[in-house]
Amino acid sequence: MELSYIVIFLVLLGGMAATIPVFLCLFLTAFVGFAVFTDIPLIFLANTLFRSMDNFALIVVLFFILCGNLMTAGSIVNKLIRVANVTVGWLPGGLAMAGVLACGMFGAISGSTVATVVAIGGFMIPALIDNHYEEDFTVGVMTTAPNLGVIIPPSISMILYSMVSACSLEGLFLTGFVPGILIMTGMCAYCFVWAKRNPGFQRSPFPNLKELVAAYKEGFWSLMLPVVIFGGIFSGAFTANEAAVVASVYALVVELFIHKTTKFSQLKKIMVNSAVTSASLLIIVAGATCFGKYLTIENIPTKLSEIIVGSINSPYLFLLVINIWLLIIGMFMDIISATLILTPIFLPMLEQYGINVVHFGLLMTINLAIGYTTPPLGVSLYISGAMRNRDLIYVSRAVVPFVLIQIGVLMLMTYWPEAVLWLPRTMGWNVN
Repeated sequence: MELSYIVIFLVLLGGMAATIPVFLCLFLTAFVGFAVFTDIPLIFLANTLFRSMDNFALIVVLFFILCGNLMTAGSIVNKLIRVANVTVGWLPGGLAMAGVLACGMFGAISGSTVATVVAIGGFMIPALIDNHYEEDFTVGVMTTAPNLGVIIPPSISMILYSMVSACSLEGLFLTGFVPGILIMTGMCAYCFVWAKRNPGFQRSPFPNLKELVAAYKEGFWSLMLPVVIFGGIFSGAFTANEAAVVASVYALVVELFIHKTTKFSQLKKIMVNSAVTSASLLIIVAGATCFGKYLTIENIPTKLSEIIVGSINSPYLFLLVINIWLLIIGMFMDIISATLILTPIFLPMLEQYGINVVHFGLLMTINLAIGYTTPPLGVSLYISGAMRNRDLIYVSRAVVPFVLIQIGVLMLMTYWPEAVLWLPRTMGWNVN
């Protein structure tokens, strides 16, 4: 291994160990690489930084952030939770199942795990505790279920992967439904079994037809939002980029004029919060792109590809190794940075092993989504811990059974690609 590679690795690792923000670690590492190990003028690095943010695909991300903030500030979230609760809340463990379903429905709109943790977890964790669910179970399920926010489309990480790999975004979106449904099913089944063995909690009464109709009638406009998004995209009425804008306008109109829970005076705060969140994401994109550009100039992706391909002959073993690697990386790096940096590294290897680019994008998304709930840097762990004033070790133990369920689904999707590729192929999207 060349000395430059060791230095770059130590600079990056040292910055993260010193708790320097990730985007600064990435940019600092790229700066050191360009300044010390190349003859390229540093103005090239500045140009790379600005060009990384001058990308039309990022508009999708920005408007889905706005859409999520509009829903969180209004009543769409509460209505989705009520629909989920009236559907399954009467079952053993039904309120926990309702939380899982609500995370899936909210994830089908927001595209963000963090937004789902805050919006759904902030409501459901106190509700579960008040209904005598054990705290460790409550924290575990409501920390891990929000991972559905980036697995079920629209997904911010999928958008970035599509941007880098040039694969079909619509096709990639469609691959997220099967694993999302399987994760929800697995987690709900675990909640049911847990409830049977721990019967001390309160259960909702079985709803009559009037209550069921009332809940779905009240939640109609909320439930129609994912229908508008996906119906528009897959019918060809508008593109994925345009869908983000349509979703934001739809959420705004519903909250202002139908639910009437958001006031015009609140819009400034919502817009500012969305702008701040978007700016934070763009800074990470810029830092990751600069670091990725250095790796490309040094031809590191190709060299890594040659080493891996030369030592691993089986595509099954390759996928296993990559899954383990991505799960470890997800413990230390956020999904945005990891997607932007690792995608160019892995892409040259996929053709060597005959692995579908779209299928691999899904695997990367699920792997890095699990990273939100794995220590030491899993963001969801800290958010849930703060809600219950619990430390990292407590929350990390609580999430173990649910993380194992998600890893089980990941392994199934890894070695059964047709389970996820049949849907986009059936709907006519090119995922070959």
